[in-house]
Amino acid sequence: MVVTWVSIFPLVTVGMTVMTLSGPVTATWPTWLRALSLTGVVVPTAVYLVVPRVLALSVRWMSWRRRRSAAAESCEY
Repeated sequence: MVVTWVSIFPLVTVGMTVMTLSGPVTATWPTWLRALSLTGVVVPTAVYLVVPRVLALSVRWMSWRRRRSAAAESCEY
């Protein structure tokens, strides 16, 4: 859940900022159309680009922590 949230939150933030900056164009769109266009960009970007990279990074970090913890335990004996 955390990996997904960490991946999607910045994408939504950037998307909302872009929509705000393009105010004259998207301001007149109905809410459902703005949400459709935002999620149409955010979801594929998150699924195919961002989440796999963040997940791989989190797996490497967890394995590093595990190795570090095991090394610390072996030094205690």
